[in-house]
Amino acid sequence: MRFSQIPLGTRPAAYAGLAFLHFPVLIIFLYAFTTEDRTYTFPPPGLTLRWFEVAFARDDIWEAMRLSLLVASVSTVAALVLGALAAFALARSRFPGKQTITLLFALPIALPGIITGIALLSAIKLAGFDPGFWTIVAGHTTFCIVIVHNNVIARLRRIPASWVEASMDLGADGWQTFRGVLLPRMAGVFGRWDW
Repeated sequence: MRFSQIPLGTRPAAYAGLAFLHFPVLIIFLYAFTTEDRTYTFPPPGLTLRWFEVAFARDDIWEAMRLSLLVASVSTVAALVLGALAAFALARSRFPGKQTITLLFALPIALPGIITGIALLSAIKLAGFDPGFWTIVAGHTTFCIVIVHNNVIARLRRIPASWVEASMDLGADGWQTFRGVLLPRMAGVFGRWDW
């Protein structure tokens, strides 16, 4: 349901709910500009950009930002590839254990993030690996793969099987069918080629 389809009587409640959820974030954002070092008074005694200058002058902040962007980039690519491949494998196939595999894909998002993180860290240490860049990527990919899998499989289930059969009947091989029929529909999940 789109926001424009919400009945007019419930829109004020929706706006109030959104304001309630975002108000604490706004307060925290406002305190980033306070003039004093440690203050918990409201309203803040003054506003300044000095703390941003202090933060951006530190090398460890820039290193942390670089690491975050690198982890996000690698995790996103890995989640897109693995989640899409898993969705293609599970969309129409039937085999023993399919429901179990589907449940395993849903667990990282169904469990609290701290539980998933502790379980991954324990498994990584039990396997004898030292926590580092690739273990951080594995943790982020584990969480993000669920989102990709769920969205892609939902879109693939809406594609009639006859489209794939028709493409193959017209002489397309597997790659051409993927590129011409499945990929444009899957990409519609992310809003680019939504027909």
